[in-house]
Amino acid sequence: MNLFYRFSAMYPVIRPFAILLVLLWSSAATAASDRVALVIGMGAYRSIDPLENTLNDSSDMAETLSNIGFDVTLAQDATSAQLYQLLDDFAFQSETADLALIYYAGHGIEVQGENFLIPVDAKVSSNRDVQRQSVSLKQLLGAVERARKMRIVILDSCRDNPLGDLIQLDQSGNIQRSGQQSRGGGGLAAADPDRGTLVAFAAKDGQVALDGAGSNSPYARALMEKMVEPGLEISLMFRQVRDRVLEQTGNLQEPHTYGSLTGVPFYLAGPAEGESQIASSDAVDAWAAIKPDQEEQLLALADLGDTRSMLGLAYMRLNPNEGRFDPAEAVKFLERAAKSGSPEAQFELAKLYERGTGVARDEKRALELYRLAAEQDFADAINDLGFLHYQGGLGLPADPQRALSYFERAADLRHPQAQFNFAALIDDGLIASKGPDDAAKYLYAALRSGSSDVLNLLSERPNMFTPETRRALQRELKSYDFYTGAIDGDFGPGTQRSIRLAYGLSE
Repeated sequence: MNLFYRFSAMYPVIRPFAILLVLLWSSAATAASDRVALVIGMGAYRSIDPLENTLNDSSDMAETLSNIGFDVTLAQDATSAQLYQLLDDFAFQSETADLALIYYAGHGIEVQGENFLIPVDAKVSSNRDVQRQSVSLKQLLGAVERARKMRIVILDSCRDNPLGDLIQLDQSGNIQRSGQQSRGGGGLAAADPDRGTLVAFAAKDGQVALDGAGSNSPYARALMEKMVEPGLEISLMFRQVRDRVLEQTGNLQEPHTYGSLTGVPFYLAGPAEGESQIASSDAVDAWAAIKPDQEEQLLALADLGDTRSMLGLAYMRLNPNEGRFDPAEAVKFLERAAKSGSPEAQFELAKLYERGTGVARDEKRALELYRLAAEQDFADAINDLGFLHYQGGLGLPADPQRALSYFERAADLRHPQAQFNFAALIDDGLIASKGPDDAAKYLYAALRSGSSDVLNLLSERPNMFTPETRRALQRELKSYDFYTGAIDGDFGPGTQRSIRLAYGLSE
């Protein structure tokens, strides 16, 4: 028996292949921390110039994040081996968090277009030394990539070259440290993170950041001042940090962010005084909480081409409970963002064309937009295309085999409902190349991604899956130390407890 979804952040639609009751699940269990942070400070370097403010920056940042509700791990003067272990542990912890954040203060180096962060025990004199002994930005991104809603990596490491002319010129790279003059080049390379991930640099790529005359760098000080402001949406927060650093450094240093956050607004310090907690995962409801002054800032950013601001403004105008309700105006914002390449805007605009909301119904245009978003690996669009091909829709003939390829692709992109759906298809014997072990891996991944529907079903109706798949899921849970019982396919109290633990709940 299968449960399938077409999903839209604006208009959720459930289209089951078979009628299936989704039972509510309740327990005295509590959720693991929904916001986790790894704060790293490197100062006491053994073979290159030590840094003065980085330890202050990291300890103060850890305290600031802890005060606004983060579960913080602070690491200072870590060796290479320690840093690798910290990232492995944090990657596992991040899987059940809504937001995972890494802050790094220390030496950074760009080698052949890739950024590396240097541990205190590194002995570097060439690119090869850096690549062998340092941690790459890609590895930091890998440690946060499975957080459920938002991923942020902050690098306060764009300082100038501590090696100067000592680095081998035939393998030269740009190494950065504290100070205001660059001897051997400075700045990190531009980042290109996956969608839903933001990388924030203390200075734009190719620029050198300042260590500051006080106990903190200008960038760290501005971050700590702004991230504690309640009711300040995160994208606007980073914009205000940028403005603050420019002001404090006389325009010598301009912070920059790369990548894009999801379309749902987020507030690091929670709601403003007198406002209710902003907890909705539905973008239309969540953006309704934006204050008028922040809406003005979004309008200004939209005029500068910021597609997330355009999305937010569109969501505001699609809320029928708000005085700003104006679907036609929402379409205009989404058209601009879609034209600029935003896959989320393309997906949401496709929904409006499919339904004829704020615009004349146009199935051909809707299908075109779904495909554009899918080409950029936007999992919601891929999942919906699976439904359209399976059932026949928007002028497409029914093609179940092609639909299965879309469902698999969406599942491999960690779309939670698609992961469950594809596991059910495997369990039903419809995917000849895959068996119970594959189904179990998709079910486990859906649990870790935070799908409450999957938690509910595995808790209340595990027998919808074959005994072989249930035993395979027990083995999968045991491989991650969530389960210690017998591999018997019986989802009794021990298995149920392990399912809750894998989801991120604790007794």
